[in-house]
Amino acid sequence: MKLLTYLRDGNEQLACHINGYVYDLEDLHPDLPNSMGMMLNYWEDLFPVAREAERAVKNGRIAKGRGAPAEGLKLMAPVPFPTSCRDGYAFRQHVATARRNRKVDMISEFDQYPVFYFTNHHGVRGGGDVKCMPDHFEKLDFELECAILICKHGRNITSDEADSYIGGLMIMNDLSARTLQMEEMLLNLGPAKGKDFCTAIGPWLVTLDELEQFEIAPKEGHTGKSWNLKMTCSVNGKQVSEGNLGDMDWTFAEIIERCAYGVDLYPGDVIGSGTVGTGCFLELNGTGKLNDPDYKEQWLQEGDVVEMEIEGLGKLSNTMVGEESDFSILKLKKNL
Repeated sequence: MKLLTYLRDGNEQLACHINGYVYDLEDLHPDLPNSMGMMLNYWEDLFPVAREAERAVKNGRIAKGRGAPAEGLKLMAPVPFPTSCRDGYAFRQHVATARRNRKVDMISEFDQYPVFYFTNHHGVRGGGDVKCMPDHFEKLDFELECAILICKHGRNITSDEADSYIGGLMIMNDLSARTLQMEEMLLNLGPAKGKDFCTAIGPWLVTLDELEQFEIAPKEGHTGKSWNLKMTCSVNGKQVSEGNLGDMDWTFAEIIERCAYGVDLYPGDVIGSGTVGTGCFLELNGTGKLNDPDYKEQWLQEGDVVEMEIEGLGKLSNTMVGEESDFSILKLKKNL
């Protein structure tokens, strides 16, 4: 099932996407809500109802005319107001390549436990324009990722049971202002200001039942579901990145286990996979310069269109837009 949120008369509206048409859930069954937040509060009761309504549409028991063409609708993030947003570090290829490009050894701790950081859940948005300040355009980068949505409350969740807490998968673009990020990471607190302006997710949430045909075994020694899903990213129509979700070393189940240790996870929490190998300009530029000292770095510019596609999950498109301001926090440094 593909669940989405779109803007209807200035308000969020929960719907499902079926064969190019969008059907408001509340129009398909009187028990179904009009918002993702309400759906998540009663997920275990309402999801079976929603699936039956979807089957009714596909089987012709509900007329196609009840839906509207998806084209032209203003889609929001599938979950417009996440309760939190974490991002993992699950792809060994990305970590190893980025460290090699910096001429440092691969860190052994990567293979011992999964890690994550918190980002700004109020900065989560769907497709469309991404507003950027001048400092964001100082080495502005995309990050090609997948994300999960937590659909029920849990605490101290083990990896053996964690997949049952996943409501579905979405594309994630963890946009990164690299100059700000690298500046602050010198102080060893991890990324914050370089990441807090926007995280894009969408275009819809694809529930796990729809992805069963893509399931594969996790990497050896790991626990949880994995999916063979091709991932690509294009900038202004030119493909710059390609990977596969099945290349995740740490599974979402294992990341959930780490997140939930001594902590409550709530319906509406979003958790990203981390960047797939080749999935950002930081990595691509580093590899290019390592192979050719004259390699010309590429970063996102104002007006650039970033399109991410994951097999089975759709396409997420964002355009980089400059805000009408010349204010710079990079210029506020003291004691230089």
